[in-house]
Amino acid sequence: MPTMPVLFVGHGSPMNVILDNAWTRAFNDLGAALPTPRAILAVSAHWYTRGTFVTAGGDPPTIHDFGGFPRKLFEIQYPARGSDEVARRVCELLTAVKAAPRADWGLDHGTWSVLHHMRPAADVPVLQLSIDHQRPPAEHLEIGRALAPLREEGVLILGSGNITHNLRAAMQHAQSGDTSLQEWALKFDADIAHAVEQRDHDFLARAPETALGRQNHPSIDHYLPLLYTVGAAGEAESPRFFNPGFDLGSISMRGVLFG
Repeated sequence: MPTMPVLFVGHGSPMNVILDNAWTRAFNDLGAALPTPRAILAVSAHWYTRGTFVTAGGDPPTIHDFGGFPRKLFEIQYPARGSDEVARRVCELLTAVKAAPRADWGLDHGTWSVLHHMRPAADVPVLQLSIDHQRPPAEHLEIGRALAPLREEGVLILGSGNITHNLRAAMQHAQSGDTSLQEWALKFDADIAHAVEQRDHDFLARAPETALGRQNHPSIDHYLPLLYTVGAAGEAESPRFFNPGFDLGSISMRGVLFG
């Protein structure tokens, strides 16, 4: 089996599940271009825990972890199976952070909203890895690095969040009728893209603690999945960006692929 790529996607609104737009078409194209993995390990912004956990069990439920959306969205299921074998391997690789299996979670929308387009047949096992909110950004890079051997074992590592994500500011901006892009989001997105290109791990770890970082991420849950992707990438691999652009004037949809 070939070495699997590692990628980060900007998942944006749950509505992207049922919309045909530039973002979802890019997800479709990406899924068609990638090799078929043995399994997918997703790191979603929406499983934010105390401790590090991986989903276990044969049939992870589709979690509709949102409200105020059309009923059609709540009826969608993503019936991928899980893999206890891969879950055990993840825990083995992450003994340093005492990763453990958990059967009380499934696939939240950070995972299935993207895979609905990338792998609509739900034909490979999918697991989720939680994000330990107690750990600083540099340690999430290290966890990503520890997961890198999975790529040689046929596992696709998928980070899902957004490089910029001040949802309150984005909604207020949209409700005002202003359609312009926000300079603070444009700059942070560009700075992070440059740091990813340069493999500047120190900057990537510091960025959310800067004034601009805090403006873009009042909570850093949507930023941290990027660090798992960068950590799992090989030093000689160059990033390829996709889905550049912004939703609601300030939510970066930029994705990045290594390999």
